[in-house]
Amino acid sequence: MAYYRRCIETVVEQLNRFHPEKDSPEQFLEAASTSLQTLSPQKQAFVSEVLSGCLEYRKLLTVVVDAFYVWDGRLCPWADYNLFQVICYLATFHLEELGFSLFCSIIKSQPADKMCKFLGFFFNPSNLCSWIKDEWSLIYETAHVKNWTDPLMRWQPKVQELLNQLERELTSQPPLPKAKVTEPKAFNLTVPRPRAIPVPEPVPVMAKPRPVPRSTYQSPKEPQVLEMTKRCHHRKAEDLLPKTSPEEMQRAGPRARGELPSQRPEKLRRWFVPRTHKTPKLTFYTPNEVPVKLNVATILREGALYQRQVEKELQRVDKLVDGAGDFSKFLQWQKKMQAKDREEQLAAGLCRRLRGKLSHEEAALARQQLLQENQHKATQKKEEMAELMQQCAQRRLQQERAMKELVERVMEGQRNIRAAKMKLLRGRRQTVQEVVEENRALLQQSAEEAREEQRRRRELISQLRALETQPMHQGKLVDLTQTPGHGLEGEMSIVELRERLAMLKEAQQREKEEKRDQIIQGKRTKSQELQTALEQISLCRAAMGRSAALRWEEKKAAALRAPCQDERVQELQRRIQEKAVERRRQAALLHVPARRATRRRPRAQLEAQHWLELEQSRERRLQALQRGGSAGGGPARRLEAS
Repeated sequence: MAYYRRCIETVVEQLNRFHPEKDSPEQFLEAASTSLQTLSPQKQAFVSEVLSGCLEYRKLLTVVVDAFYVWDGRLCPWADYNLFQVICYLATFHLEELGFSLFCSIIKSQPADKMCKFLGFFFNPSNLCSWIKDEWSLIYETAHVKNWTDPLMRWQPKVQELLNQLERELTSQPPLPKAKVTEPKAFNLTVPRPRAIPVPEPVPVMAKPRPVPRSTYQSPKEPQVLEMTKRCHHRKAEDLLPKTSPEEMQRAGPRARGELPSQRPEKLRRWFVPRTHKTPKLTFYTPNEVPVKLNVATILREGALYQRQVEKELQRVDKLVDGAGDFSKFLQWQKKMQAKDREEQLAAGLCRRLRGKLSHEEAALARQQLLQENQHKATQKKEEMAELMQQCAQRRLQQERAMKELVERVMEGQRNIRAAKMKLLRGRRQTVQEVVEENRALLQQSAEEAREEQRRRRELISQLRALETQPMHQGKLVDLTQTPGHGLEGEMSIVELRERLAMLKEAQQREKEEKRDQIIQGKRTKSQELQTALEQISLCRAAMGRSAALRWEEKKAAALRAPCQDERVQELQRRIQEKAVERRRQAALLHVPARRATRRRPRAQLEAQHWLELEQSRERRLQALQRGGSAGGGPARRLEAS
């Protein structure tokens, strides 16, 4: 066994020196054969053959060993990687040649625990016939892979017996003797005197705090005085505003450095004009000239849409010329119904807001009722917790008594276990002696079989080397200008074939140039048509933007009307007042301090802020309409587009 162990160690040492990124297998084998000349011829032949086989089939071996380290060999050191590759190579390609007895000797010369793990993983039928076979088929032909896996399946029962024998040897090995543990001894120190119990400090008595003043929950008078002062100043400013001239307002307003009063924009004047109108004047804004890249499909689709709208409008005009009826009365009725629907929508929106206020009042009332219920539940919970604490103390006393009884029973059981352990130890020692004697007889028998197998193997190697020394016949030279002479139609030499292929390539290149010119001409024509379509689309968009702005102003003017007060709104307002009165009454009963009222803003300031936000929103909407336009439109848009 020592002989095979040294051979395997030599192969593993050579494989550790091989680096596939830097070294070439042929050069590495030459260098390895030079370093192995000090060995005996028999040992040198074995090491060279195994080393060359591991390098040749390195991809197959890597698949198995990598999977072993991932699944079953996670605790095995990576230093044994090449050892597992050598064992895998011998089992796959030389098990038939070596014989099972010599293979067993090689396996037993290595660590038994590592060989049990690897051979159990490699010869597992579920691994060998499934993923190992599939992975090897990706590298070599399926027929070759089948020739390798079938012998392994035939040897699997015997390998399993070998694994069982190795496992029995591992279990029969005596355990390592335990080292003597150092028992520490306590120091002979002076025992300190017990500490005296300190006198408890007196508990300090907290002084009774003063109550919170009522002025904390009352709103101060200063905001009311400031509100009245602002209203007086606002009325005076409104009275003096009509008497001022535009020139004085221009001089009073801010301006940039170096700007003359006459150059100030007209937009600043409207902030000094009283708000007496309901709808501001319609103003068009120049859209931002932002280039938007459209694809061909979008341009053609939008151009076809505008063309259909123009055709429909022309057909309508032709019908009117021929004497068809007018839809003016229907349009008036439609506007009237739309105005009525709009008023109903505004009334419905007001009802929704009132319902929200009503739900808010109901939620506040429900919170107050929930507070009362929580106070009652908290009182009950405290009484239940007191009872549970008393029951828990009694249960803890019972558990302490039960634990004491359990400890006494466990101590009695440990005394009986020691006697049983001594008896079992004597039986195991006798079994180990018998197994050791059987192993010695088996080792002698395996050594004799190994010597016989080695002699037969040397004879086979000498025969193979004699076959390799036989000379090889070289083939004849090939003339590229000569015709093969097989008697086929259109037969030609290699040189003539190359010339015809060159002529064919030139003809194909000319056809490609002609097609390229045709494609370029077609693209130019198509781009000109798209440019014309884009000009028409821009005109249609501008017309549609103007009509959309007009319709939007009409709709906003109608939306500014106040919604009518119907019965639903009055009923909701009445219910909100009732809920608010009930909530205040319950708050007074619970003595809950009300929240501090928020300071109201002056009316003039709120009105100015409202008009400013309204005009800013209209400016943004008009700019968005003129910038993008819309894909579809009503009769007014179609008329302006035509």
